[in-house]
Amino acid sequence: MEIIWYGHACFRLKGRQGTVVTDPYDKSVGLTLPSLKADIVTISHASSHHSYVAAIKSDFKVIDSPGEYEINDIFVTAINMQAGSKESKDNASANNIFVIDLEDIKICHLGDLNHVPTQNQVEDMGNIDILLVPVGGKQALNAVQAAEVISLIEPYLVIPMHYELPGLKVELDPVSKFLKEMGLTKSETIDSLKIVQTGLPEETQIVLLDAKQ
Repeated sequence: MEIIWYGHACFRLKGRQGTVVTDPYDKSVGLTLPSLKADIVTISHASSHHSYVAAIKSDFKVIDSPGEYEINDIFVTAINMQAGSKESKDNASANNIFVIDLEDIKICHLGDLNHVPTQNQVEDMGNIDILLVPVGGKQALNAVQAAEVISLIEPYLVIPMHYELPGLKVELDPVSKFLKEMGLTKSETIDSLKIVQTGLPEETQIVLLDAKQ
């Protein structure tokens, strides 16, 4: 399986069974999303920064509500977890997190999750191999919260997302803040992550991906 990051919360997960694209965005985010093809598009919530399906140039199934789905032998579980401020009705929104089973690897995309899940919510996710976690704060998890979520879920690999990037018009914290919280000083990035189930590490590792434009 190959994982490519296009910035913000948009990833392409490509395996033998097909391709999943998460949270495609429009140009108002400040980044340019290339034309993508997918079999499944997951939408965490109804924001143009997370739900611009017009960017996908193929026939695909949109998953934007809680439930269990099977498409092309790809299994997707969508779980609703609130995002936004409880005090502000304007900012509060429904947020879906997704557990995607692709090539016997379980990837969890947390969308704009902005709180540390309860133990029961973590158990609902099941065992997670790769965690795609927001770390830039504001309307989603900040560095401290992201570190706590990682310790609860205990994935093998962590890929941070939703943080400050050149050109991004959303004000977010830099990824360095998250790395410091995790006790890391290196910030080397890779173009994409190619991984098989037997290649997962024994202990949690952080992987930084280049944002492809």
